[in-house]
Amino acid sequence: MAPITLVSDGLAAGSDPSDYRPPLSRVFLLSPANTSAIRGQLLLNRTSEFELAQRIRRQGATLGELFSFISSLYFRGKLAYAEAFSRSPAGLPSTLVMTASRGLLPPETVITLDDLAEMSAVPIDPGDARYREPLCRDARALALRLPVGSQIVLLGSIASGKYVDPLLESFGANLLFPQQFVGRGI
Repeated sequence: MAPITLVSDGLAAGSDPSDYRPPLSRVFLLSPANTSAIRGQLLLNRTSEFELAQRIRRQGATLGELFSFISSLYFRGKLAYAEAFSRSPAGLPSTLVMTASRGLLPPETVITLDDLAEMSAVPIDPGDARYREPLCRDARALALRLPVGSQIVLLGSIASGKYVDPLLESFGANLLFPQQFVGRGI
Protein backbone atom coordinates (compact mmCIF):
# COMPACT_ATOMS: atom_id res chain seq x y z
CA MET A 1 0.00 0.00 0.00
CA ALA A 2 1.38 3.41 -0.96
CA PRO A 3 1.75 6.02 1.77
CA ILE A 4 -0.97 8.61 1.89
CA THR A 5 -0.57 12.25 1.01
CA LEU A 6 -3.04 14.27 3.00
CA VAL A 7 -4.36 17.64 1.99
CA SER A 8 -6.18 20.39 3.80
CA ASP A 9 -7.32 23.59 2.16
CA GLY A 10 -5.78 22.27 -1.06
CA LEU A 11 -2.19 22.20 0.26
CA ALA A 12 -0.16 19.04 0.67
CA ALA A 13 0.73 18.37 4.30
CA GLY A 14 4.51 18.20 4.91
CA SER A 15 5.57 19.10 1.38
CA ASP A 16 9.22 18.35 2.24
CA PRO A 17 9.29 14.62 3.15
CA SER A 18 12.38 15.09 5.34
CA ASP A 19 10.41 17.48 7.57
CA TYR A 20 7.58 15.02 8.06
CA ARG A 21 6.84 13.86 11.59
CA PRO A 22 3.90 11.54 12.11
CA PRO A 23 1.10 13.01 14.19
CA LEU A 24 0.43 11.70 17.67
CA SER A 25 -2.96 10.60 16.44
CA ARG A 26 -4.52 9.96 13.04
CA VAL A 27 -8.18 8.96 13.10
CA PHE A 28 -10.03 7.89 9.98
CA LEU A 29 -13.70 8.66 9.44
CA LEU A 30 -15.33 6.44 6.83
CA SER A 31 -18.41 7.55 4.95
CA PRO A 32 -21.36 5.16 5.22
CA ALA A 33 -22.48 2.56 2.73
CA ASN A 34 -25.66 3.29 0.81
CA THR A 35 -28.26 1.02 2.40
CA SER A 36 -30.75 1.80 -0.36
CA ALA A 37 -28.47 0.04 -2.86
CA ILE A 38 -29.34 -3.49 -4.02
CA ARG A 39 -27.19 -5.26 -1.43
CA GLY A 40 -28.50 -3.08 1.37
CA GLN A 41 -32.04 -3.95 0.38
CA LEU A 42 -31.12 -7.64 0.38
CA LEU A 43 -30.00 -7.33 4.00
CA LEU A 44 -33.13 -5.42 4.96
CA ASN A 45 -35.38 -8.04 3.35
CA ARG A 46 -36.59 -10.17 6.24
CA THR A 47 -36.99 -13.17 3.94
CA SER A 48 -33.41 -13.19 2.59
CA GLU A 49 -31.81 -16.56 3.22
CA PHE A 50 -28.06 -15.98 2.79
CA GLU A 51 -25.85 -16.37 5.86
CA LEU A 52 -25.23 -12.68 6.66
CA ALA A 53 -28.94 -11.84 6.35
CA GLN A 54 -29.83 -14.68 8.71
CA ARG A 55 -27.11 -13.66 11.17
CA ILE A 56 -28.15 -9.99 11.27
CA ARG A 57 -31.68 -11.14 12.13
CA ARG A 58 -30.50 -13.58 14.82
CA GLN A 59 -27.65 -11.83 16.60
CA GLY A 60 -26.49 -8.90 14.50
CA ALA A 61 -23.25 -8.35 12.62
CA THR A 62 -20.53 -5.74 12.83
CA LEU A 63 -21.06 -2.42 11.09
CA GLY A 64 -17.81 -2.93 9.16
CA GLU A 65 -18.96 -6.30 7.87
CA LEU A 66 -22.41 -5.01 6.90
CA PHE A 67 -21.13 -1.94 5.07
CA SER A 68 -18.43 -4.04 3.38
CA PHE A 69 -21.16 -6.35 2.10
CA ILE A 70 -23.39 -3.48 0.97
CA SER A 71 -20.77 -1.55 -0.97
CA SER A 72 -18.39 -4.41 -1.59
CA LEU A 73 -14.83 -3.46 -2.47
CA TYR A 74 -15.31 0.27 -1.95
CA PHE A 75 -16.02 0.17 1.77
CA ARG A 76 -13.73 -2.80 2.35
CA GLY A 77 -10.92 -0.81 0.72
CA LYS A 78 -11.58 2.24 2.89
CA LEU A 79 -11.57 0.06 5.99
CA ALA A 80 -8.29 -1.63 5.04
CA TYR A 81 -6.74 1.75 4.20
CA ALA A 82 -7.78 3.17 7.57
CA GLU A 83 -6.47 0.17 9.47
CA ALA A 84 -3.11 0.40 7.68
CA PHE A 85 -2.50 4.12 8.27
CA SER A 86 -4.34 4.99 11.49
CA ARG A 87 -2.68 5.64 14.79
CA SER A 88 -4.18 6.73 18.05
CA PRO A 89 -3.29 6.70 21.72
CA ALA A 90 -4.66 3.89 23.85
CA GLY A 91 -8.31 4.30 24.61
CA LEU A 92 -9.06 6.43 21.56
CA PRO A 93 -10.57 5.09 18.36
CA SER A 94 -8.45 5.01 15.23
CA THR A 95 -11.29 4.30 12.79
CA LEU A 96 -14.92 5.39 12.99
CA VAL A 97 -17.78 4.92 10.56
CA MET A 98 -20.27 7.66 9.83
CA THR A 99 -23.87 6.54 10.04
CA ALA A 100 -27.11 8.10 8.90
CA SER A 101 -28.61 8.41 12.38
CA ARG A 102 -26.16 7.21 15.01
CA GLY A 103 -23.21 9.51 14.53
CA LEU A 104 -19.74 7.95 14.52
CA LEU A 105 -19.41 4.28 15.44
CA PRO A 106 -16.45 1.89 15.54
CA PRO A 107 -16.60 -0.67 12.71
CA GLU A 108 -16.77 -3.43 15.37
CA THR A 109 -20.16 -2.17 16.59
CA VAL A 110 -22.77 -4.93 16.37
CA ILE A 111 -25.80 -3.85 14.36
CA THR A 112 -29.11 -5.71 14.28
CA LEU A 113 -31.62 -5.75 11.45
CA ASP A 114 -33.79 -3.25 13.32
CA ASP A 115 -30.76 -0.97 13.79
CA LEU A 116 -29.95 -1.14 10.08
CA ALA A 117 -33.58 -0.46 9.15
CA GLU A 118 -33.65 2.59 11.43
CA MET A 119 -30.38 3.93 9.99
CA SER A 120 -31.55 3.39 6.43
CA ALA A 121 -34.68 5.47 7.06
CA VAL A 122 -32.61 8.63 7.59
CA PRO A 123 -31.12 10.44 4.60
CA ILE A 124 -27.50 11.55 4.56
CA ASP A 125 -28.48 15.19 4.43
CA PRO A 126 -26.79 17.89 6.52
CA GLY A 127 -30.14 19.68 6.66
CA ASP A 128 -31.75 16.71 8.42
CA ALA A 129 -31.24 16.93 12.19
CA ARG A 130 -31.54 13.13 12.54
CA TYR A 131 -28.28 12.85 10.56
CA ARG A 132 -26.48 16.05 11.47
CA GLU A 133 -26.99 16.20 15.25
CA PRO A 134 -25.59 12.74 16.15
CA LEU A 135 -22.68 13.26 13.73
CA CYS A 136 -21.82 16.69 15.14
CA ARG A 137 -22.26 15.44 18.73
CA ASP A 138 -19.79 12.59 18.19
CA ALA A 139 -17.37 14.75 16.20
CA ARG A 140 -17.29 17.36 19.01
CA ALA A 141 -16.71 14.65 21.63
CA LEU A 142 -13.90 13.13 19.55
CA ALA A 143 -12.27 16.52 18.96
CA LEU A 144 -12.17 17.13 22.72
CA ARG A 145 -10.51 13.76 23.42
CA LEU A 146 -7.83 13.83 20.72
CA PRO A 147 -4.36 15.23 21.39
CA VAL A 148 -3.55 18.64 19.91
CA GLY A 149 -2.34 18.32 16.34
CA SER A 150 -4.25 15.12 15.63
CA GLN A 151 -5.21 14.39 12.07
CA ILE A 152 -8.78 13.47 11.27
CA VAL A 153 -8.90 11.89 7.81
CA LEU A 154 -12.16 11.66 5.90
CA LEU A 155 -12.46 8.71 3.56
CA GLY A 156 -15.56 9.66 1.65
CA SER A 157 -16.93 12.12 -0.83
CA ILE A 158 -15.59 15.63 -0.65
CA ALA A 159 -17.51 16.65 -3.78
CA SER A 160 -20.47 17.78 -1.69
CA GLY A 161 -20.87 19.12 1.81
CA LYS A 162 -22.82 16.16 3.17
CA TYR A 163 -19.82 14.89 5.13
CA VAL A 164 -17.36 17.77 5.08
CA ASP A 165 -19.62 20.57 6.34
CA PRO A 166 -20.70 18.94 9.62
CA LEU A 167 -17.17 17.67 10.31
CA LEU A 168 -15.45 21.01 9.68
CA GLU A 169 -17.41 22.52 12.57
CA SER A 170 -15.58 20.25 15.02
CA PHE A 171 -12.24 19.55 13.37
CA GLY A 172 -11.46 22.67 11.32
CA ALA A 173 -8.02 22.54 9.69
CA ASN A 174 -7.33 19.14 11.30
CA LEU A 175 -9.86 17.57 8.91
CA LEU A 176 -7.89 16.10 6.04
CA PHE A 177 -8.50 13.77 3.12
CA PRO A 178 -6.22 11.72 0.87
CA GLN A 179 -5.02 13.60 -2.19
CA GLN A 180 -6.34 10.74 -4.30
CA PHE A 181 -9.90 11.77 -3.30
CA VAL A 182 -9.57 15.35 -4.58
CA GLY A 183 -11.99 15.93 -7.44
CA ARG A 184 -13.78 12.62 -6.99
CA GLY A 185 -17.38 12.24 -5.92
CA ILE A 186 -16.77 9.02 -4.02
